[in-house]
Amino acid sequence: MDQHPTTPGQGLTRPPHLRPGDHIAVVAPSGPIEPERLTAGCAILRSWGLRVTVAPHVLDTHPALGYLAGTDADRAADLRNAWLDPTVDAVICARGGYGVHRIVDLLDWTAMRAAAPKPFIGFSDVSSLHEAFARHLGLATLYGPLAAGASFISDGPTAEHLRRTLFDPAATTVLTSPTAAPLVPGRARGITAGGCVHVLAAERGTPAARPSYEGSILVLEDVNEHPYQLDRLLTQFLRSGALDGVAGIALGSWEGCGRPERVREVMLDRLGGLGIPVLWELGFGHCPSTLTVPLGIPALLDADAGTLTLDLPALDLPALDRPVPDRPVPDPPVLDRPATDPR
Repeated sequence: MDQHPTTPGQGLTRPPHLRPGDHIAVVAPSGPIEPERLTAGCAILRSWGLRVTVAPHVLDTHPALGYLAGTDADRAADLRNAWLDPTVDAVICARGGYGVHRIVDLLDWTAMRAAAPKPFIGFSDVSSLHEAFARHLGLATLYGPLAAGASFISDGPTAEHLRRTLFDPAATTVLTSPTAAPLVPGRARGITAGGCVHVLAAERGTPAARPSYEGSILVLEDVNEHPYQLDRLLTQFLRSGALDGVAGIALGSWEGCGRPERVREVMLDRLGGLGIPVLWELGFGHCPSTLTVPLGIPALLDADAGTLTLDLPALDLPALDRPVPDRPVPDPPVLDRPATDPR
């Protein structure tokens, strides 16, 4: 069965794609960073021909709350300043972990809306920023690996898929994986949206939360949530109206969430009654090898074929006339003390 968005659209504004010589900023909007991982991730970004700047507070740790990468004000300032810097062509988050929710309302969305659009990359708790970028800036973003994340620095296909999405987005319009299979068969068209289930559930009722995912192809994944906890989170989605009018759902990875068959049972129980296509395990999220999934892009979900096909490249292609700045960018700092709770 074909499903169509209740409110058809062309998706959100797509920022320009990258090219060698462009400048990417690394920020830490949530948890603390392990310096060695950061160094390894920045080396990969530089190997692509990018100039890399690490924001001033990326290697901070909150003086009292060790699960945060510095104070809320400093984490928000790093992201705001990177976004407003006209020499920065893209922004990537260093890691996930709790903390993003605390800074969303500290950002100057009016000033950020006036800045030129640029790719924004991250996943996990960064989901709340993806939602805010969509709601406040009307901007398409990339649900992709983190600069200091384990999959990015240890899995070649993960890094390569992000690289191609950033530099040659026309080559990454069809997303699939060996594990993709129909949970509920069918095809649906909509605008991609979503992210990490428990983070999105925590957004419900906040200023950045959309009333529902009406007309969306909703992409969902999570980590370390027991099946009953996933049931509770999805029930919250259903009761709050978040799933009213959703066109289709693509499920990602469920690392640490228990036996896959139990997770499938929960998904089918909570989502099967919506009468829309649901695709199982598209291969994104908290898994050892992960796809970069664009958010805010019109797409066709084909659960039977195991594919999510973008109608447009994730990033805008006509960017060849942008000048390449020749200002040198310093290497990232490395602190002597280790960060806590690396993820």
